[in-house]
Amino acid sequence: MNNRKTSQAAEPARDEARRGFLRKALAGVAGLSVASVAAAALRRSDRTTTVWQIDPQKCTQCGLCATECVLTPSAVKCVHAYDLCWYCDLCGGYHQSYTQEPDTAAEHQLCPTSAINRTYIENPFYKYDIDETKCIGCGLCVKGCTAFGNGSLFLQVRHDRCVNCNECAIARACPAAAFVRVPATSPYILKGKQGERQAGGDLQGGPPEGRTTNGAQTRAKAFVVPPSGGGGVQARKVESGDSA
Repeated sequence: MNNRKTSQAAEPARDEARRGFLRKALAGVAGLSVASVAAAALRRSDRTTTVWQIDPQKCTQCGLCATECVLTPSAVKCVHAYDLCWYCDLCGGYHQSYTQEPDTAAEHQLCPTSAINRTYIENPFYKYDIDETKCIGCGLCVKGCTAFGNGSLFLQVRHDRCVNCNECAIARACPAAAFVRVPATSPYILKGKQGERQAGGDLQGGPPEGRTTNGAQTRAKAFVVPPSGGGGVQARKVESGDSA
């Protein structure tokens, strides 16, 4: 009898303990839900204010940009900082390393899709334009230019193609952590004079100069050639369609 009375007396306390446990559990679930919603909103906000881009100083031209992108061909393209280019007859970014004859023969070209157009300027200078409709982002030209030139060719994510995935497949595979998020208002990490102006706040990271699509040049390109009388150097510009 005494045991039954003791059990009945303890029942309200157990009920209150159960109710307290349920209140805490429900509060925890609600907290997790709020946190999840907040995290999702933050991801959406980040996706609209930042974009993926390649840091040229970290890129190792591993070739994964061509194979890992969810798009075919890749949203990564080679671009050219013309003011850094030496306009070489034998170009490390255009010709195979074993090439003895610096010409435009297919077997001498480094690019597997012939995405680089070589145009004679004046002896011994040539200009090199990237046809982005053919470029697959493999980085072979960039690797050659970096090894045998001065790095005027480099890779960038093109934002007229990139779908700005939350988790970029190339970024996940990149061995050098060269893929970074940058402000959508300044979506390119540039080199040469454009890069200097961007670093100084004078340029909002617009598309690199000299972009070529279907063989058409969209901007003028500044380059340096010797004056006809020899001596120092002088700056000249080649406009769209000009060859000298």
